[in-house]
Amino acid sequence: MRNVKKDFVTIADISKEQIMYMLEMASEFEKYPNREILKGKVVATLFFEPSTRTRLSFETAANRLGAKVIGFADPKVSSGTKGETLKDTILMVSNYADVIVMRHYIEGAAQYASEVSPVPIVNAGDGAHQHPSQCMLDVYSIYKTQGTLENLNIYLVGDLKYGRTVHSLVMAMRHFNPTFHFVAPKELAMPKEYKLYCKEHGIKYKEHSDFNENVIADADIIYMTRVQKERFSDLMEYERVKNVYILKADMLGKAKENMKILHPLPRVNEIAYDVDDNPHAYYIQQAGNGLFAREAIFCDVLGITLDEVRNDKTIINP
Repeated sequence: MRNVKKDFVTIADISKEQIMYMLEMASEFEKYPNREILKGKVVATLFFEPSTRTRLSFETAANRLGAKVIGFADPKVSSGTKGETLKDTILMVSNYADVIVMRHYIEGAAQYASEVSPVPIVNAGDGAHQHPSQCMLDVYSIYKTQGTLENLNIYLVGDLKYGRTVHSLVMAMRHFNPTFHFVAPKELAMPKEYKLYCKEHGIKYKEHSDFNENVIADADIIYMTRVQKERFSDLMEYERVKNVYILKADMLGKAKENMKILHPLPRVNEIAYDVDDNPHAYYIQQAGNGLFAREAIFCDVLGITLDEVRNDKTIINP
């Protein structure tokens, strides 16, 4: 019987059990990241929108697991410049690859690709909608630093309107009884549909416009975001809000000992450089966790189980 194709497009459909399963798999890859468990496989990376960390960590994950990588980082070199449709691009690439990793500037593009593709689609970000692989490394980072995902105070700060990483995180954490604190100017507030999502799923949240050491004193996680210039049609509005919330070292005096600062990166100026050496800073390590999370995603969509990963005999330089 033919296996059902498995995509990784949205965090909304992933159960609590599946999240914990993926975190266990990521932990196995953190112990031994170099293997040949995907030897003979081809991964295509199609990036219709700029990316550094996401693209490089996906390609590194594929390489460290023994797969070959094809694709493009600049859509100008693809046949899309000749008028080829996304459907035709996906169908064409699926002739060559076992799995397609795609970032696109249009919301819903990854879902559409998954509906037409005969091979698994992994969503590497679609517009301001979702970023599920970033979400998995975020959740893994929270779990590693807190020792649990349950009952945490999570502060989401900055661009909550266009920030696809925070939208995905709200959905992923619905299983773990969080209290979210949305810290944003009104121009960049969490969209109504995500606040409605919180109400429908019993997720507690509070909204703040102030950002100071007293507001963040109860935080277990502070998740900073950059104000995304590329999402603004009005650059005057961008200039007005880009420097509203900047986290500085002198704001951390009342922070809980376990509190960690996350950021999906790249940062512009929303985390001052004097925070980098603070023990609460975790955003560089967080980016490193992306390798292990994306190795787990590749294996999951390609039908490789946690038991197979644990019993893998292809480990290199253990």
